[in-house]
Amino acid sequence: MTTFNFGDISVTRIEESLKPVFDPYKFMPDFDPALVEPHMSWLAPNHFDPETGLLVMSMHSWLIRTPDHTILIDTCVGDHTHIPNLPAYHMQQFPYLKNLAAAGVTPEEIDYVLCTHLHSDHVGWHTKLVDGRHVPTFPNARYVISKTEFENSAASADAEDNNGAFQSRIMPVVDAGLSELVSGDHAIGDSLTITPAPGHTPGHVAMTLTHAGQNGLFIGDAMHSAIQGVFPDWNSAFCQDADQARSTRRKLLEYCCEHDALLMPQHFGIPFATKVQARENAFAFDFMS
Repeated sequence: MTTFNFGDISVTRIEESLKPVFDPYKFMPDFDPALVEPHMSWLAPNHFDPETGLLVMSMHSWLIRTPDHTILIDTCVGDHTHIPNLPAYHMQQFPYLKNLAAAGVTPEEIDYVLCTHLHSDHVGWHTKLVDGRHVPTFPNARYVISKTEFENSAASADAEDNNGAFQSRIMPVVDAGLSELVSGDHAIGDSLTITPAPGHTPGHVAMTLTHAGQNGLFIGDAMHSAIQGVFPDWNSAFCQDADQARSTRRKLLEYCCEHDALLMPQHFGIPFATKVQARENAFAFDFMS
């Protein structure tokens, strides 16, 4: 289990799955094997699987424990999720709650669930199936959601491309009175701030952690793969505003450089987090072990 410490605040990765999943040519339209090849010495096997030719994709939450709060950032794919075009995730059952328990936390102890955005692979454990109904998994938590993201998702709630997540994973939380919609910068306690980071989706956000003279940055889907450090203008096929996504990605990486912040993405492979260095017009990673 991977844990990073910021003074008396701990950040622990809660795994749902880690496996080669995505065809890079489909997932990243600009993917060029000739450009990637010089980087295979560090990219494989943790971020790219040479045997299958697939991008390695982690699905995990970040569990933050402060002296005052217990917080989850994003909640992965979830069980019983209908994603027929992705067999690796379709109608699966994952040991996610067992992994949370192994970290010493029960669902009832979560105070906040923070949403970087509302794509189905980030809200799956917002709810769980009980007697055929989706009910909130974390009954004592405030589920904090970007108002822009919520409104945009609500406007397209019937869209097939989000696998019904709005109705099955978001609305049960709203109906239970557990949601909180926020705009702009929004503080959670003294050390964590939600900040807009649009592009992948209109209301996508990042979270900055500042404590004990150290900094961290949680970036959701502003980046999916470590190769995007070398090629920061490469978007995923799921980025809704291509130009904004590129601009946001650069700003987040520049923030890490300027503040010596630990970059904590939602999908990077082992070792899951990295320091960032500016390198000409791109960036280099110093992965944390």
